[in-house]
Amino acid sequence: MAADGIHTVYRTATGNWANEAGSGQRVFGVHATKQESVRRGRDLARAAHCQHVIHNEDGTISSFDAVDG
Repeated sequence: MAADGIHTVYRTATGNWANEAGSGQRVFGVHATKQESVRRGRDLARAAHCQHVIHNEDGTISSFDAVDG
């Protein structure tokens, strides 16, 4: 699914949060809140057996989850 993990990122242009594969090649979902996007991103990463990287609004990394299946 996502070779370099699932990234939960803020989309400044639209003001929402998204879960993306790697550098945004594929968007798995868009959410109104960070909390909702993080929850869904963690589920996606678990299902794909990959890492989950959570970003702040400014793009810096907030946290990193090594998710085990």
